[in-house]
Amino acid sequence: MAKTFRTLAMMAAAGLAILSACSKKQATEVTLQVQTKYGILEGFEEGGVKKFLGVPFAQAPVGDLRWKAPQPLQPWEGIRQAKAFGDDPMQPNIFGDMQFRGSGRSEDCLYLNIWTTAATTADALPVLIYFNGGGLMAGSGSEPRYDGSSIAKEGVIGVTANYREGVFGFFAHPELTAASDYKGSGNYGFLDQVAAIQWVKDNIGAFGGDPARITIVGESAGSFSVSLLMCSPLSKGLIAGAMLSSGAEVLPYGPTAQADADAAGAALLTNAGIASLADAMAMNADSLQQLLPPRGMASVVLDGYFMTESADAVFEKGQQAQVPLLAGWNSLEGTPQQSLRGQAPTVENYKNAMKPQFGDMTDQIFNAYGILTDEDVMSQKGFDLASDLFTGFPTWKLCDYHVKTSTQPVYRYHYMHPRPQVSAKMGDMTGGLAGGVREKTAEEKKAQQPDIAPGAVHSADIEYAMGTLDTNEYYDWQEEDYAISKLFLTYYANFCKTGNPNGEGLPQWTAITKDNLDNAPVMKIDVESKEVVSPEKENAYRTLEKFYRSK
Repeated sequence: MAKTFRTLAMMAAAGLAILSACSKKQATEVTLQVQTKYGILEGFEEGGVKKFLGVPFAQAPVGDLRWKAPQPLQPWEGIRQAKAFGDDPMQPNIFGDMQFRGSGRSEDCLYLNIWTTAATTADALPVLIYFNGGGLMAGSGSEPRYDGSSIAKEGVIGVTANYREGVFGFFAHPELTAASDYKGSGNYGFLDQVAAIQWVKDNIGAFGGDPARITIVGESAGSFSVSLLMCSPLSKGLIAGAMLSSGAEVLPYGPTAQADADAAGAALLTNAGIASLADAMAMNADSLQQLLPPRGMASVVLDGYFMTESADAVFEKGQQAQVPLLAGWNSLEGTPQQSLRGQAPTVENYKNAMKPQFGDMTDQIFNAYGILTDEDVMSQKGFDLASDLFTGFPTWKLCDYHVKTSTQPVYRYHYMHPRPQVSAKMGDMTGGLAGGVREKTAEEKKAQQPDIAPGAVHSADIEYAMGTLDTNEYYDWQEEDYAISKLFLTYYANFCKTGNPNGEGLPQWTAITKDNLDNAPVMKIDVESKEVVSPEKENAYRTLEKFYRSK
């Protein structure tokens, strides 16, 4: 009997050796020429990172494909060069300080970009896909702040993907709805994002990536997008993790019914003097963009395809992607001055400014946020309320939902560190909303105040989290900025690898669970990053939720 067991063990070991040899034989080197499902791509190497830029993931949405769901990519023959970014999406100059690396802007914009350090396909590295912000009106995967080189050096394949913006990505119309296979219209930009994820799922193995470990991340409009991608039946099964930065499409935001979106689209054409949808289809992209205003951060359409019900409903039922979640927002997403509109920053003025919105709950909300004195108005307490009304509260609520209706860990952060002074070489310039700079107003020049905000403004976290400070020459980055960036980038990379941001030498970051929900641990990312617990803040969010649900 012993001899029999020994013989079986030797046979098993031999079998494992054969399987191992076969596995190693099947693994191929990741070179600068990669065979995808659609053809061969040729990239280039720079700084130890292999880069494949301007990779098409769907047919160009031009001609008859304008205002249609992205169509499957057609294979090509020969070797396709992937050494330059594709065209950026059509968009007006809404954010004048946005920086792009595409060769131009056109409707032919459905391209993604890949950064990898994998040596062979057996490396099976985790993957991060970043969806840009810009209010669903502007932005591109070519923006330097999203560059994937740094995350690739951390052992995570970086991917950015364009999606149609503004009227090209989010225009609904009764005739478009009637003509589509799924009897819906308006979510084309979101469907582009789904197509990009699917392309990565199907092809990233050839670049040394693991298709079972795809984490999606976005900031602002990209963050709202990620929250929807967690819910859509088309995408929620494709991802292994999600990271949100400043925004989520849940309470108080909500979806638009298809009929309402159709009516709004028809009115848009009429108001622009465009007689019919056929006339709009016949117009070139530049003319169309001039006549039709860009669509802002509007609700997703319940098209019965990308979204069949609201994100709130999906999360309440626990039908979202059951994946680890890392989410947060910045300390200065908004300011009381935006509501005060030139009035003195006193409690009385701030309350009066907010009463049209808060009504009978104004005092209760201000008390919950601790805004009790005039000094509180322009303190972090006042900034918190203003920030929460923009992106903080919905991001918190999505975390709250996910803790309650999933079994997956939830990690929440609050990013505190302001960008440094604008570089002296920029002259009379100040920081812009999209990470670039703009010319100072006459009032700002006269004030002669240091060009540093009292907190982390909207989008200020992107270069830190992606390790792309050096791509932004406008700011006078200091050693502390690079230290924070290294920390944030490492948290991102660890989360992509394991679903947990923690690692050796990093401040401990505890997941929020059902047991600690009322005393939720939050990572404050700053010069001295640390985890904090603030029941008072959780109470403020609950009070704001009570208000929104009472409307």
